[in-house]
Order: sequence, then structure tokens, then C-alpha cells
Amino acid sequence: MTDGTSLIWMIVLPFVGSAIAALLPTNARNAEAWLAGVVTLVTLILASASYPAVAAGDAIRSNIEWIPSLGLNLSLRMDGFAWLFATMISGIGFLVVLYARYYMSPEDPVPRFFSFFLAFMGAMLGVVLSGNLILLVVFWELTSVFSFLLIGYWHHNANARDGARMALTITGIGGLGLLAGVLLIGHIVGSYDLDRVLASGDLIRSHDLYVPAIVLILLGTLTKSAQFPFHFWLPNAMAAPTPVSAYLHSATMVKAGVFLMARLWPVLSGSTEWFWILGFCGMMSLALGAYFAIFQQDIKGLLAYSTISHLGLITLLLSLGSPLGAVAAIFHMVNHATFKASLFMAAGIIDHECGTRDIRRLSGLFRFMPITATLAMVASAAMAGVPLLNGFLSKEMFFAEAIETHAISVLDTAAPYVAVLASAFAVTYSIRFIHGVFFGPLPTDVPSVAPHEPPFLMRFPILLLVVACLLVGTIPALTIGPFLHTAVTSVLGARTPEYSLAIWHGFNLPLLMSIVALIAGVILYLLLKDYLSRCEEGPPFFRRLKGQRIFERFMVTVSWRWARFVDYRLGARRLQPQLRLLVTVAFVAALWPLYSRGFTPGRFTLTGADPVFAGVWVLGIVCALGAAYQAKFHRLAALILLSGAGLVTCITFVWLSAPDLAVTQLLVEIVTTVLILLGLRWLPKRVQDGPTIASAVPGARLRRFRDLAIAVSVGVGVTLIAYAVMTRTPPPTIADYFLEKAYSEGGGRNVVNVILVDFRAFDTFGEITVLAIVALTVFALLRRFRPAPDSVDSPEQQRIQTAFDEAQPDRETGETIIDYLMIPAVIMQWLFPVIIMFAAYLFFRGHDLPGGGFAAGIAMAAAFILQYMAAGTRWVEDRLRVLPVRWIGLGLLLAAFTGAGSWLFGYPFLTSHSRYVDLPLIGDMPLASAIFFDLGVFSLVVGATVLMLIALAHQSIRRHRVARTIAAADEETA
Repeated sequence: MTDGTSLIWMIVLPFVGSAIAALLPTNARNAEAWLAGVVTLVTLILASASYPAVAAGDAIRSNIEWIPSLGLNLSLRMDGFAWLFATMISGIGFLVVLYARYYMSPEDPVPRFFSFFLAFMGAMLGVVLSGNLILLVVFWELTSVFSFLLIGYWHHNANARDGARMALTITGIGGLGLLAGVLLIGHIVGSYDLDRVLASGDLIRSHDLYVPAIVLILLGTLTKSAQFPFHFWLPNAMAAPTPVSAYLHSATMVKAGVFLMARLWPVLSGSTEWFWILGFCGMMSLALGAYFAIFQQDIKGLLAYSTISHLGLITLLLSLGSPLGAVAAIFHMVNHATFKASLFMAAGIIDHECGTRDIRRLSGLFRFMPITATLAMVASAAMAGVPLLNGFLSKEMFFAEAIETHAISVLDTAAPYVAVLASAFAVTYSIRFIHGVFFGPLPTDVPSVAPHEPPFLMRFPILLLVVACLLVGTIPALTIGPFLHTAVTSVLGARTPEYSLAIWHGFNLPLLMSIVALIAGVILYLLLKDYLSRCEEGPPFFRRLKGQRIFERFMVTVSWRWARFVDYRLGARRLQPQLRLLVTVAFVAALWPLYSRGFTPGRFTLTGADPVFAGVWVLGIVCALGAAYQAKFHRLAALILLSGAGLVTCITFVWLSAPDLAVTQLLVEIVTTVLILLGLRWLPKRVQDGPTIASAVPGARLRRFRDLAIAVSVGVGVTLIAYAVMTRTPPPTIADYFLEKAYSEGGGRNVVNVILVDFRAFDTFGEITVLAIVALTVFALLRRFRPAPDSVDSPEQQRIQTAFDEAQPDRETGETIIDYLMIPAVIMQWLFPVIIMFAAYLFFRGHDLPGGGFAAGIAMAAAFILQYMAAGTRWVEDRLRVLPVRWIGLGLLLAAFTGAGSWLFGYPFLTSHSRYVDLPLIGDMPLASAIFFDLGVFSLVVGATVLMLIALAHQSIRRHRVARTIAAADEETA
């Protein structure tokens, strides 16, 4: 399967596997490993099967239209460069899964690990296979989210939590910069399609927005690849499990930044800005990362800083603007992935067998684990650039480019010297790792008394990667040559230079630089060996300059000082000042255009008004003013008056021929009024002390008049705008389009409903998602809510009626048996099936007549509300399994799958098909595919409303628990 379908499966499979892994039991260690292994292996097979197509110079594409009018499509694209990365991601992912099977403890929540791991793999594959820049940014941010979860996997560890938070903050900020840069690129090119962007290099470089675009894009790439000055987050991410570190450092996460640099190299490189930004950051990362690695006592810390250094080497090569530099950068990406993954796995084995990663406590391990030690030594030699290993070849290409003149500048002049110095440092920290861990006396200060070789399958991934280092280092033209050529030509195209992968180029300057670096590195280690064995953590001269401390101080400054200052100036704990600020800002924003452009009344003339309609509105205004006046101390009266204003709004919709809005408004008014009424039950009482309370506080009366003036001004302004709109004859607008197309293209006569579930269904999908989030938030808040002390007892009217009927509390349930609502309760219970039928009626008629999924959902929720009010929480939940969260989830899935179903027929997301079906006894019935989307809206509205209802209803159960506790305490005291 080499068509675009394989690309879809390569991304979908890891996410499906992640979802399945999350559902497996916590003790399913082998099942989780088998699942993850099969998913990664199948993904690798799909990538391998695509090679013949990309090797021929073609790019495999798959395009699923999403919002084509905005240029947002789910476009996937695989060329040689994307294939190379997809193969590394899936191949090394498979090896890491095999390694993790033996590394992870049975006591760990392994399903959660593999679920996060597979989702992270899918996100990374999405980055390299995206053919649309917006889609790339989406997957880019997903890698930040899932890496946060992986780094903080051992969340009981404070270092893991801090490292995960730091990684997410830094890369998240960079992701926002990348999004802004991508939007600028899309504006310049006129498209977000990667093929069009790559073909528009001259247009982008000559545009006025080129500089801000590359600054923002490089902000994203440099933060993701942990390049100076954002490098400090990567060493702090070492609190993650070692399989995570091996994967993040070799083929994913930090490689995403350099991948995007290389991907956009033909478009953005060659300018002074590109050279200076990338050149400076790459050179600093190359030198400082290597220097810091020498003085790390933690093996993983040493490897983390070496990753920063090697990625700095790649960044520096890409900054030069030279095609040969780009070739060397791509080559080193592959080489670094092989030896760095194997080294991290070796570090994990050492930690697993010895119980520590501190180099000062480790020595002589070669006697206990000779095979692991040998493999680690070969990989370390490749990292140091020793001849006949893959790291030597790409580093020699780096030296060759460093001595070339690319731009007359300090950076270009310093490049050869920094290259040799950093390479010498690399030799030093590689020797320190080998000599300090595997040679010397036997370890005496390690938790494990008998370290030994791990199982063969745990060691097998290291063996395979080390063999790759050897094969590429000795016969590069036969092993990596064809694949590298395919990747390079897909990036550089016609600019692909002549290059050689021969292991011998004679005695030349790059070889001399390599020899100098090797000798200098050995000498430096001999000079520092004794000092390194007893020094503190961190490099000299920079020991106090810690990126984590700077980051934490910055976060404290932002969250404590700046945020508190803004909160003090603009924030308020009470709702009234917040509303005042919000309404005032909206009023000024609406007034500003009138002030700047001038106000002309135009045809703003008064027309005749129907006296009945005017009387209704006068009643509504009185209700609104009365609600505002009574809201301070009489909540129930304010709620009743507010409901009156809502009813007037409902009548207005009927008067203005909008029955669908009237039905929805009426149902919403009923449900929200009842829910608010139930919520008032748990608020503390507020009693007005007297008529002089406003004058008792200095300035209180003035503030009330100020609030009244703001309210009147805004209300009059909105009224005038509405009046001006409704009394004019507007020119042809978008409304005409919907009126004309609703039946012919949407298959419905109810234009409002067709707009909601067809033309603007994507907006509706976003709105119901927000509704689901709000419902879950309300539920979570009310679960923690404790009623006010004066609201714990039963309402006064209930107590009076209960005493009158001489009812007694049930000792088992704690509920009071009351019968003053006997007749209404019976009626409300009988209404349950009636309202269900009414909701179904509203739902099925919604495409042609007033109704629809939202109105039906509100009506259905009202049926549940009546049951809770009539019979009580315990009675209802003993007889009905409501499960509102599942209603919410089912609604979202129905809406999403309805939209995605159109892709199966080659149409954009949420494209609907409609037809009428003649049913016996019923007649013509609209059966548009949008009805399933509307069913999702219905399900979600029911679930969200009932979830909030249940959160309120359970307060009564909590009250009884409190009452029983108090009663038990009283009995014990007595």
C-alpha cells in the first residue's frame, strides 16, 4: 500500500493503539508491550513499503478537505526526507518498546506509559508527514503535550513534575511563536500547503514580513530542539523514565526543531538574519553543551548536554546556507539518532542493575556486564567521532564546511576553532563515560550488590543500533547512501551538490582537525580526571548560573509580581466589578468607530409601534429593572423578575416571526430558572438591614448611580443598534444566501436549523464542545462545594409543612418523608414519558419546522429535572441510570464521526447529504445525514444539563451526611 492511505494509517494507528492501551488493566504488562510493539512494527512496515515511491522522486500525498475555504485541509505528504524521519520514528520506537518491556517495573502503571508513548509517536509522525503548515503546528503542539505527560510519568517525583512543567512551558511558548510565523508565511504565500510554500522561496525572502516570520518560526524550532538560550529545559527532563529519554533524544521531540529547520531550509535560508540567528544559537549550543557535559555526574545529564551540543552542530550547519552543510546536517541527524538511543538505553541498564547513575559511585562494571559495556563503548566512540564509526563521517563533513567561507563575519571566522574545541570536549566526556563507569576498581557504593547483564531482548535494541553505527561507519555508500540521497534530494532538489560518503579522503585539513580533536580530548580528560571524580555537579565558572533557577525566578516574577499587579489593578473577587469592566470595555469598543468616523443618523427615524407589543416590552423593561434592583438582597424575587424579562424576549421572537428561537428561548428559560432556583437553596441568606445601608458606606450611593448610568447607556446603545438594523431595508446579505440554499443544498425548510447543523456545523461543533467543558467544570466545582452553614437545614417552608404533617425522618436514608407535594409530584412523574415524546417530536421536526437537537435536548433535560424535584435524588438514581458523562461523550463522538463520515465520500468535513423518505402513516420525512450531527447535539445537551442538575441534587445527600455526622457526635457527647 503505497498510496496516500498508508500515510493516514501511519498516523491513525498509534492514536488508536494509545486509546486501546489506556483501557487495558494496570497489570496487563505483556499485553501492553505486545500492543505497542505491533503498532510500531506495522507503522515501520508501512513506512518501508513507501520507499520505492519516494526513491523514484515522487511525493506520496493524501488530502482530506476540512475547511477548504480557509485553506485548512488534513494534507499528508511523504517525500524522501519525511520518509527518513518516519522510518527513524517508527523503527527506534519499536526498539524502545522492546526495551521498555523489561525496563518498566510491574509496579508502574504501564498502560499509562504505553498509552502516552504511542500517542506521542503518532504526534511526531504527524509533524513529519504534514503537508499543511497549520496541521503541522497542531501535531507540533501535541508533541509538547504528550512529552509533558511522558516526562512527568512518575508524577510522585517532584523533579519529574518540575521538569515536565518546564518542558511544556518553554516548548509551548515556542509553539505559539511557530503558529504566528506560520500564519505570516500563509499570508505571504496565500496558502498553507507545504508544496506551495516550498515553491515560494523567492517570494518569501523578498517580502517585508520575512524577518518577523523567520524570527517567530525559529523561536519554535530553537525551543523544541533545546538550543541556546532555551537549552536548560532538556537536562531537567531527565527525570523521565529512560525509555522516554532514549526516544525523545534520538528520533523525536528535540529532532522536531532541526527537522523543521531543514524542511524550510530551501525557503528561509540564505539571508543574513537566518545566518546570524541560527549560527549564533547553534555555535553557543555546540560549545556550551559539550563543555557542560564534561562536568555532569549523572550519566543521563551527560548525555542530555551532549544532545544539546550535537543538535547545535546540526543547527550551525543549517545556518551556513550551503547545500553541503544541509547534507551534513541531515546525515548527522541520522547518525546521532543511532548512537544516542543506544547510549541512553545503556544508561538505563546501568541504572536498572546498579540502582544509581552517579559516575562517581560507578566503576569497574565491565567485569559484571562485558557485553553491555562493549556496546556502550562503541556507541560512545561514535559520539566522540572516532574513525570507522558513523559519527566520524558526519563530523568530518562538518569540519569541511566549517573551514569554508560562507559570510565574512565573526561567526564564520570562529567556526573552525569552535568546531575543534567542541569536538575535543565531546571526546573528553565520551572517555569519561567509558572509563568512569566500566573501568577501574569494583564499585563499593552502589545500591545493588550484584549487577549483571540484562536479558538478551533488553540488550538487543542496543546491539542493533551499535551494529548500524559500525556498518554506516565502514560501508556508508552501501548502507545509508541511497536513503540519504533520497532525503537530500527531496529537500534540496536541483541544488543538491556532489558529495562523497567515502571513509577515506586522503590527508586533508578536516582529517587533521579530527586528529587534533581526538588528541586534545584525551589530554583534557587526563588532566581533569582526578578533579572530575570529586567535583560538585555543574561546570566551573557556570556552576551558579543554572537555567532552572532562572526559569523558576522568571515564573515567580510573572505569576506572582506581574500577575498580582494586573489582578490588583484590573481584577476583582466580586462579580459586579468584573461585569462593570467587561461592559465598559464593550461600550467603548462600540463607541470608538462612531467617534473616529463620525455618526450620521441617516434614515434613523421613528416609525409607528404596535401598542400591544410596546406594552409587552414595557413589562419586560420593568422586570429587568426590578431584577437588577432586587438582586442585591432578594435573590428569589430577582430570579422571578428575570424570568419575566426572558419570557418577554420569547414573546418578541414570536412577534418577529422567529418561532424556532422562541421555542429554544422558552425551554432554556424553564431549565435555567429551575437550575438557578435549585442553586439558590445552597447560598447563604442575605438580609437587608435597612434603607440606609447605601448611605452607610461613603460613596456607595455614588457607585450605584455610576453603575446605573453604565447599564442605561449600554442598554440604550444596543437598543438603538437593534432598532436601526430592523427598521432599514438592508442590501443583499449573507442571509439571502442561506434563505436560497437552505432547502436546495441543506434539504430543510427551517433555515436556522440548517445553518446550525449544515452550513455552520463546525461552529456548532465548537459550541457544544465548550458546553461539555462548562458542564464538567461546574460538576467538578460543585463536588468540592460545601453549603453555607445557614443553608444546611431544610428550607423554612418545608420545615413548616413537615411539622404540620408530623412526618418523621427515615433513619436509613436520612431523608424526610413529606407529602405536601404529593399531587404535584405524581403529576411530574407522569409527565416523564410525555416530555420524552415531546422531545422526540421536537427533534424529528427540527429540519423543516421549529425544533431541532438543542431544543429537544433541553426538553429532555426538563423531564429529568422534574423527576429529581418530584421524587428526590436517591429515588431517581435507584431507578434510573442517567450516566450524563456518557451522554456527553456520545454526543461529541456522534458529531465528530458525522463530520468525518463525509471524508469517506470525498467531501469536506461535516458536509451533509439530504433526501426525503416516504414512511407509512407518517409521510415524507427528512433524513439528512445532518440528523446524526443533530442527534449528537441532543445527546450532549441532555448530558451537560443533567450533569449540572446531579451536581446540585447531590448537595442534599451531602447535607444528610453532615447531619448524620453531627447527630452522631451529639450522641457520643451525651
